[in-house]
Amino acid sequence: MTPETLATPETPRTQSRRSLVSLDDLTDAELRHLARRGAEFAAGRAGAGRPLSGLIAGAYFAKTSTRTRTAFSAGALRLGAQVIAYGPGDLQTNTGETVQDTGRVFAGMLDVLVARTTGDPAELRGWAEDGRLAVVNAMTADEHPTQALTDLATLLGRFGRIEGLRVLYLGEGNNSAAALALALARFPGARLELRTPPGYGLAADVLARATAHAARCGAEVTERHDLDDLGEPFDAVYTTRWQTTGTSKPDPDWRTLFEPFRVTADLWKHSPDAVLLHDLPAHRGEEVTAEVLDGPASLAFRQAENKMHSAMAVLEWSCAARDIEPRG
Repeated sequence: MTPETLATPETPRTQSRRSLVSLDDLTDAELRHLARRGAEFAAGRAGAGRPLSGLIAGAYFAKTSTRTRTAFSAGALRLGAQVIAYGPGDLQTNTGETVQDTGRVFAGMLDVLVARTTGDPAELRGWAEDGRLAVVNAMTADEHPTQALTDLATLLGRFGRIEGLRVLYLGEGNNSAAALALALARFPGARLELRTPPGYGLAADVLARATAHAARCGAEVTERHDLDDLGEPFDAVYTTRWQTTGTSKPDPDWRTLFEPFRVTADLWKHSPDAVLLHDLPAHRGEEVTAEVLDGPASLAFRQAENKMHSAMAVLEWSCAARDIEPRG
């Protein structure tokens, strides 16, 4: 090897990768591709091959995770990648190293980093600055984008479409609700009705972004703080754990506000053909009764399994440069 062939510190090790920090990072075509591809993996129609063979995926989880961590780890292994796992105390950011410096180190050794952090998405964007490293948001305080992709794949698997579906969301306007709103708003004819306890709705900026997408795409996203006037039957009823992972509520009487928003069998009198979606973990008897969660309408555990299929779609898109419709 001659001196001219030696790589300098600025020589890219590989092509630029695609990152997913927010659903708003995706074009409409990319969002549809990832939803469809997740459904294809779930149905066994994704084709053979190990497109991530020879690549290394990092999995950094600063918060607890069962489904998302397992989904991305198993998905990466199934696609041929190797996985390095990091816990909350493992990185030198704990001792003062900058996010950008950590990102440059990761980019020199990893191909993709799947991360669940304790703060806002700025940390993830800092890691992605180098351009060589794909960074995937496995949940931040404001948004859970890969959960929404799982939800879309699950709806596609059940109904064969997302366009025109009517979805009722009951519970806190948390990061899963935010991602669901930002995703469904981009499918023509889709209608998402969020019923959230007073004071626990979607963040104003998220609701504004979702309604702007809906206006552009011919969808509908609305939010109310009661259960009156449910209107036409729903295709799906969605709920999440009342106490979002890693958070607490300052109001000691918050449960009183949440009680009316519990998902019970009575909702199926209004929407007898609806399916139940739940991002899990579930607390039976709180946000949903056991009768519903474990009943015939529930897709919650199929939805959980689909996290791996959607993770595979995201990893493939981030690292394997699978052709999709053009960006723009």
